[in-house]
Amino acid sequence: MANFDFKETFLNPIFKGNPISVLVLGICSSLAVTVQLKGAFVMGLSVIIVTGLSSLVCSLLRNTIPNRIRIIVQLVIVAMMVILVDQVLKAYAYSVSKTLSVYIGLIITNCIVMGRIEAYALGNKPFASLMDGLGNGVGYAMILVIVAFFRELLGSGTLFGFQVIPQAVYDFGYVNNGLMILPPMALILLGCIIWIQRSIQKDLQEK
Repeated sequence: MANFDFKETFLNPIFKGNPISVLVLGICSSLAVTVQLKGAFVMGLSVIIVTGLSSLVCSLLRNTIPNRIRIIVQLVIVAMMVILVDQVLKAYAYSVSKTLSVYIGLIITNCIVMGRIEAYALGNKPFASLMDGLGNGVGYAMILVIVAFFRELLGSGTLFGFQVIPQAVYDFGYVNNGLMILPPMALILLGCIIWIQRSIQKDLQEK
């Protein structure tokens, strides 16, 4: 059982070992929910909660789960967390929940959630597993927010639905970039983030 190290467990997944930009996990949802910053923020927060709590619960139960049914138990736990998050969103943020549609439910199949349970929570103490889950969730959310920031700003001229590019700029001939709100641009922006990160962190470059 590994000793808990805050920097390695919580901070590493946010930067050096980011699940999207380094491990290339959870790509599908990052492409689908980043047209608007609000949707990306809520999706990121949902994944943080689900990943953190699922890792915590699985770590608490790790010594009582038979190995042959561990995947089924993990799926049940993750599904329960996703349902709770989905119901809270429907109750308190219905418009955002409707916008995200099926993507909240698809958190169940997110590689990051199940991956951290298998790779970390089943072999470490509850608090460390919680920190690991939260760290990976924050790393995931950070990439979503960065991509959504540029897509909404340059594609719609807004942030969180509020107009931030002055009308005077449009009067001078500025036009929103329609390409930014199309799915391919999310992939291009994500590629730019990966390129920048690997340019800074030389150890991530393939030899």
